[in-house]
Amino acid sequence: MSRVYPFDDAATARAAVGDDGTLTEWNEGASRLLGHPAAAVLGRPAAELLADAGPPARPVGTRWAGTVGLRHRDGRTVSVWLLAHRRPPDDEHPGDWLVVTPLAEDGPPPGGDPLAEAGLLQSPCAIAVYDDRLRLRRMNDAMAEVIGLPERRLRGLRLAEIGGRPQSEELEQDMLRVLTTGRPLDVQTSLRTGGDERAHAWLARMAPVRDPAGRVRGVCLAAHDITDSRRARQRLQLVNEASVRIGTTLDVTRTAQELADVCVPALADFVTIDLLDPQEYGGEPPARITAPVRLRRTAHRSVLPGVPEAVIDPGTAEEYPDFSPQADSLTAGRTIATSLATGDMDQWLTWHGERGERVRRFGIHSSMSVPIQARGLTLGVAVLTRHRRPDGFTPDDVLLAEEITARAAVCIDNARRYSRERETALALQRSLLPRSLPRTAALDASSRYLPAARAGVGGDWFDVIPLSGMRVAMVVGDVVGHGIQASATMGRLRTAVRTLADIDLAPDELLTHLDDLVVRLSEESGGDGSPGEEGSPGEVGATCLYAVYDPVSRCCTLARAGHPQPVVLRPGGTPQALDVPAGPPLGLGGLPFESTEVELPEGTVLALYTDGLVWSRERDPETSREMLHRSLGAYAGSLDETCDRVLHTLLPAGAAPDDVALLLARTRGLPAAQVATWDIPADPALVAPVRKQVVEQLDTWSLREASFTTELVVSELVTNAIRYGAHPIRLRLIHDEATLICEVSDTSPTAPHLRRAKTYDEGGRGLLLVAQLTQRWGSRHHPQGKTIWAELPLLEEEA
Repeated sequence: MSRVYPFDDAATARAAVGDDGTLTEWNEGASRLLGHPAAAVLGRPAAELLADAGPPARPVGTRWAGTVGLRHRDGRTVSVWLLAHRRPPDDEHPGDWLVVTPLAEDGPPPGGDPLAEAGLLQSPCAIAVYDDRLRLRRMNDAMAEVIGLPERRLRGLRLAEIGGRPQSEELEQDMLRVLTTGRPLDVQTSLRTGGDERAHAWLARMAPVRDPAGRVRGVCLAAHDITDSRRARQRLQLVNEASVRIGTTLDVTRTAQELADVCVPALADFVTIDLLDPQEYGGEPPARITAPVRLRRTAHRSVLPGVPEAVIDPGTAEEYPDFSPQADSLTAGRTIATSLATGDMDQWLTWHGERGERVRRFGIHSSMSVPIQARGLTLGVAVLTRHRRPDGFTPDDVLLAEEITARAAVCIDNARRYSRERETALALQRSLLPRSLPRTAALDASSRYLPAARAGVGGDWFDVIPLSGMRVAMVVGDVVGHGIQASATMGRLRTAVRTLADIDLAPDELLTHLDDLVVRLSEESGGDGSPGEEGSPGEVGATCLYAVYDPVSRCCTLARAGHPQPVVLRPGGTPQALDVPAGPPLGLGGLPFESTEVELPEGTVLALYTDGLVWSRERDPETSREMLHRSLGAYAGSLDETCDRVLHTLLPAGAAPDDVALLLARTRGLPAAQVATWDIPADPALVAPVRKQVVEQLDTWSLREASFTTELVVSELVTNAIRYGAHPIRLRLIHDEATLICEVSDTSPTAPHLRRAKTYDEGGRGLLLVAQLTQRWGSRHHPQGKTIWAELPLLEEEA
């Protein structure tokens, strides 16, 4: 069946002009206007029809309008208003200009013409006209439907009298403003009209009504129902707000509370967030949920203060049966909306009497259970209920709740994964740090480690390492980065430091070897392990401060690699930074390190720390260092209390933006009476008198029980030094409560090696004997040569 269009093609003169300026179309209306038949003008230049300059040769843009003079067939000039449109090329048109003009101008409809009133009465928009007294004169059927009353009943009433609500009075004041100023006005309001139970959002467009003389004679009010668009905008705003407010931290509980806060009151009156407890499933949520399901209340929120609707408090776990809204939603894997009127919750409320009582007391009538799912895992369920709002949950509410919950689920899963990784890294970090500091005769020490609050566990570490000759090494380091990788790197570096310290390297030499290790670690971590690929250095970096304190000489040798300077508090003095040469950070490779030696009187407090202690967004590092000095200046004899005071002063909230490692050490001095030294002549025959002097010294120290073993060790070490070493040779005995240390020094750089003698060998058994008789032995090098040392346990000898 063909459709009949009410268009009169001859009522418009229409032509088309191609890009080359020739006429490509010519309709009957154009022939009527200018008298030229189509056959006479098609294919000819359009400019031939112009009686004057006409339009520009190439109009700018896609539209041109203006009045031009055109040649009629009889030779006269016709003044015509033309409208030209640029038509883009398509299958039917290669691209041209469409030129049109109406052939007749219709005047206003005569009186009594139905078209004269159709704009008001038959408009789909609700329209009402008020006179200069703001009383209703006319309104169309659409407005009558909105108000719910016919025009004949309301004619002559004011808007405030028709609406009867405060919003109506406000609109009437706006109409008065339009009436007095003569300027149109748009107003948005929320108003319940007719028999509607819910208020609708309206856009009221007001314009003055003028007579032919231009005087304002009334106001025309057009009302547009924008409820749907406003709700869509509010939903979009709520989703946007959720993306901003949810997930501000990597804390599961905080994120769940943010989800509840966003949903109340915008979407529900009472919201509960219950999550699965990962500990019950081996650390990961189960792949499939079966009822009954055990959930832990993580957060809730209500429009009422104190959340009186809640039956359990956050942190409490509860088991939900298969007919509960929570279990139904989790097992089905989708949102389930229920209402009290349909009886869907009767079994659940009967089974749980306390919940039933709360539902009846607060008038809860609708519930919506939304599973919290992310990355294929079910993390928990959000239950939204209404009791103040009379309407139930709509399908749009379900979609909105699912959208918000899906965004929150990703944040909760991120927080869960972060928390798990942080706990793992923290456990690894603490397992790699010393559980307790060793008790030494050289110093007393106390330490603190504080992981970063947000950035995650880093690679800060500290250590106290006993060395030979009663000396002790102190080390504090900081690996660049956070997480398990940083903790693992820290463990490797700490192990390397202890190994290098065990061979008694000087601080600057130790840092050089440690720098080489970090360079190798950087190269290993730079590639993906594929053959032929070389890693890019610089991916692993660290700073370190290494110090060795000798209680006999009371000297401390320090070297640092890009690390903050230590602070020293001498007895009776004030805290000050030690001027230790600033070496490059570990991992750059090839750059030298320098050490410095300072004398520390007995009772000196030495503070070693990582930069996380003095770094802060609120203050500059210099201010933090001054606060550190003031805290150390209040030292009153307790290292533990001083550690706590330092952390409390510089980190009052107990949370650090970066890891913090702090090591405080109070030096001790070994009395001269506990050290005995002899210069040994280069004559093997004089070893016996030396042994005698050693025994006499042991008698002075009341250590006669250790004389036999000490004689054998001294005899062997001194004999080896005379035979294989270089002069001068020195013997030193150091006596501690539990240890006797025997040291033989000479100027030869050659160190002895332990080996096993064969059956008929005359030598080779001396050092093996020393190793069997002593607790431990070894050698260390220094600029003047080397020292062979051995430690004898006195408690075992006495036993």
